[in-house]
Amino acid sequence: MAVGAFSWIVFALFAVAAQAASLTLQFPRFTIFASDASQLRSEPISLAHKPSTPLSLGATDILKLTFQVVDKEDGKGIQPHQTFLRFYDEVSGEEGIQPVKVTPGGKAKFELNMARPPASLPPTTTNPLKVSLYLGSFVHPPVQYELFDLIVPPSQPPAQHPDEASFHVRPEIQHTFRPEQKLPPKVISAFFAALLAAPWVVLIGLWTHIGPQVPHLFSPSILPFVAALAAFEALLIWYWVALRLGQVLLYGAILAIPTALTGKRALAALGDRRIGKSSK
Repeated sequence: MAVGAFSWIVFALFAVAAQAASLTLQFPRFTIFASDASQLRSEPISLAHKPSTPLSLGATDILKLTFQVVDKEDGKGIQPHQTFLRFYDEVSGEEGIQPVKVTPGGKAKFELNMARPPASLPPTTTNPLKVSLYLGSFVHPPVQYELFDLIVPPSQPPAQHPDEASFHVRPEIQHTFRPEQKLPPKVISAFFAALLAAPWVVLIGLWTHIGPQVPHLFSPSILPFVAALAAFEALLIWYWVALRLGQVLLYGAILAIPTALTGKRALAALGDRRIGKSSK
């Protein structure tokens, strides 16, 4: 029992020691290269104080960052479970996270090429970006280091999507309604109505005048045809009052069938009467 208790005590001491150990950076350095690979600036990075002047990158410059993650107690290289850089604009509140690959020995290298900036870089203005390094481990406390301030060229405005205008507020559509149709005076309407009815008055008058000479117009073989023609006239009046053109064409097509049949019958009856009169 004493040996078992001693083993648990030793294991607890090792666990506490592992939790107490922390991570640090060894030989952190940044280097700025021009597009022709010439070195513009190179300095070691102090973990206690940021560089006095912000780092500045041109449109084609390259920033190279190197360091090694080690255990602060024994100086052994450690590969954290998470290592990433944070680019933060304090003015706009925009930020971007960029993972950093670390070898099993703790060595890490990161390059930022402004000719091909990563998608994780936030939209930039003339404000400097605060660059921080975050280390996360299951067996070590998390660590954060403020590395330096970085000035990069402002971001280009994004290309306008062809359908972008469809997602903006459009001007309110102001409908202009046509004023209501003004009806002519009743005297003019009555005059033209009488003008349209005048042919019927003349026709009825003439029919009355010659009625005794043509009594066969009221015969059963001719009267249906006259009624069909009157139905066509009534259909046109109905169209003028309430119907639509499609309805007139439909009803007219239906009415045309009995009109044609009765008309054929009426013509045959008139022909028979003329033949009878000529034979006498």
